[in-house]
Amino acid sequence: MRATLIYGAGDVRIGDVPDPELRQPTDALVRVLRACICGSDLWPYGSKAPVEHGDRIGHEFLGVIEEVGSEVSGFKRGDVVVAPFVWSDGTCDFCREGLQTSCRHGGTWGRDGVDGGQGEAVRVPQAQGTLVKLPVGEESALLASLLSLSDVFPTGYHCAKTAGVNPRTTVTVIGDGAVGLSAVLSAKRLGAERIILMGRHKDRTDLGVEFGATDVVAERGQEGVERVKELTGGDGTHTVLECVGLEAALDTAFAVVRAGGTISRVGAPQYRQVSFGFPDFLRNITLTGGVAPARAYIEELLPDILDGRIEPGRVFDRTVRLDGVPDGYRAMAEREALKVMIEP
Repeated sequence: MRATLIYGAGDVRIGDVPDPELRQPTDALVRVLRACICGSDLWPYGSKAPVEHGDRIGHEFLGVIEEVGSEVSGFKRGDVVVAPFVWSDGTCDFCREGLQTSCRHGGTWGRDGVDGGQGEAVRVPQAQGTLVKLPVGEESALLASLLSLSDVFPTGYHCAKTAGVNPRTTVTVIGDGAVGLSAVLSAKRLGAERIILMGRHKDRTDLGVEFGATDVVAERGQEGVERVKELTGGDGTHTVLECVGLEAALDTAFAVVRAGGTISRVGAPQYRQVSFGFPDFLRNITLTGGVAPARAYIEELLPDILDGRIEPGRVFDRTVRLDGVPDGYRAMAEREALKVMIEP
């Protein structure tokens, strides 16, 4: 079959790889209907050291079950399913606590002999605990929004949820990428009435306004901090959702959070450590967030998509076939595209 391979920084190709097959009785084989490129995929795309044979890549996909192992129940050939961005058994103590990203028997796509999601098919380990059946057909108009459940929408939701967003909290969202926009949508879903979106790409912030942002701050650095303070009477907001992962974004988060407030960060951190200073201690600032256990949120978010109350799939602004994936990476890296969807 054909799949996406990354050979180094800026070097993504489509190549032939072995067809997936059941290896364990807990496996399932899924034919991919939709996949996508994640903002976190851009980090290896920008910095990966060269490799001779290419590595599998991609961790967001939905598809159709073709075959299941003997220990997989509740799924059958022809079921449409979505896979969260890590696979997990669903039975260990961490999974039962809703922390599937720390599953004792789980792992990540594209590593240790596991297929990446950006290809024609995927062997899914621990299929019983990983996959979620979707009550739609292969041609459903909802596939883009349902695909967002694999990562980007639950990640934005995790950011808002761990920050404690509710109707009584004001919110600042830092970052107008797909995760930031998903955080806006999530904050609105949780009842926030004041949502300040910090971003400088008008097409993206315009979508953010449609998702629920009440204010847009295009300025960066100290100028951006001052603008948020101006909008909030000098206090800052109760919650800050940091969806970038750069140290400057986290610095901004500390600068615009209200005393007694909470910062949640879900942007893949591109810094080594976080330092808390005495002023932050005096202001009783809480720092939370982390990698989102997407599997824990899928069933909660799914009904709103099925009913048409929310459309997180609107973050996909470009669709390519598998042969177009290398250009999709280029377009996202050069900010020509917000988030690219793949139709194998």
